Amino acid sequence: MDTARAILRQTQAMVQMKLEEPERFLKMEHLCQRTYFDPREAYPDSSKERRRAQIAQSISTEVTVVPPSRLMALIGQALKYQQLQGMLPPGTSFDLFRGTAPVKQDEEETFPTQESKTIKFGKKSHPECARFSPDGQYLVTGSVDGFIEVWDYLTGKLKKDLTYQAEGTFMMHDDAVLSLNFSRDSEMLCSGSQDGKIKVWKVRTGQCLRKYDNAHTQGVTSVCFSRDGGQILSASFDGLVRVHGLKSGKVLKEFRGHASYVNDAIYTADGTKVLSSSSDGTTRVWDVKSTECVSIFRPPQATAGAETTINSAHLFPKNTEQIVVCARSSAVYIMTMQGQVVKSFQSGKREGGDFIAAWVSPHGDWIYCLGEDSNMYCFSMLTSKLENLLKVHDGSCVGLCHHPHRNLIATFADEGVLKVWKP
Repeated sequence: MDTARAILRQTQAMVQMKLEEPERFLKMEHLCQRTYFDPREAYPDSSKERRRAQIAQSISTEVTVVPPSRLMALIGQALKYQQLQGMLPPGTSFDLFRGTAPVKQDEEETFPTQESKTIKFGKKSHPECARFSPDGQYLVTGSVDGFIEVWDYLTGKLKKDLTYQAEGTFMMHDDAVLSLNFSRDSEMLCSGSQDGKIKVWKVRTGQCLRKYDNAHTQGVTSVCFSRDGGQILSASFDGLVRVHGLKSGKVLKEFRGHASYVNDAIYTADGTKVLSSSSDGTTRVWDVKSTECVSIFRPPQATAGAETTINSAHLFPKNTEQIVVCARSSAVYIMTMQGQVVKSFQSGKREGGDFIAAWVSPHGDWIYCLGEDSNMYCFSMLTSKLENLLKVHDGSCVGLCHHPHRNLIATFADEGVLKVWKP
């Protein structure tokens, strides 16, 4: 009876009945007040079965019936269209309930050995940054010409199931895009550009949700969403690290102290602290609430008296109290938040082997470093050794990124090429 009362009072059809046939509505309300149900009172001149048959007969005249096979034919045609457009690789199964192709998850992490796909941009529009989405569906690039493009990394083609890209419209900045990052649910993308601006986008529609025209006075080198997606952490060539509110559009926090460019800034796993890496040779740990610097440390210097640029710091998946620090040197370090070196990995080169970028595999089994010699160095956490050296580009490398749950790595260079590598 509780369900009957809810239907009577909350559905649009019953509300309409109350307006047009008040006596009939009152009768039904009276029946719902009873603690028992008497079918003779509800159907005085008929029975429940006859009344149901009458309703079914009335509805049947309004409904068009097609063979059940028609639905399967339509779905089949839609999947063929997606394959022709490059949205769905041939032979890939499709989950009708989720609306996506299931992503195969690799069981064991291993280093890449061969090229899977190549995406060509052109020298004047080479990518400055790239990211895989956390759900593994997208590969997004930000280029020196201001374009932000969403790719199908399996085919090496633009994602045409995004209507705006299919129509030739793209997410864009007025200047070079230097940094990109996704929200945890992969729904939003934030981008930072050379002119100090930050934009937040809805990936599915390409809509710009928020724009920060004065985020920084110089290029935005790093952007990162907070865990709840309500704030954006950014770093810049202006030497500042800032937190911006997504709803307010205002600067909420500012971290001052670096003496040179800040190349990277990330939240710790619990979101209570910020790690920033700078060209002044230091990595700093900041308290998010107070904005105070709680720790400053330097990785071992290759040259005495010279400040070695810190490219980035990455959370170490196997121990959230440790970080992987990549400096412009021939070594990458696993360090504690207090600056103690736990482990180091060397390129083995005295000249031309300095690292310009690094990435940690999702489970922390591998550390991948890009050298200025255009090689990718694959270090194993298990053996603590360099297990593979792979020539990835002919020109100067810019950066790399790892797929969230597959053994795929994207590398990109100023020669205008992005390559996806697989085992």
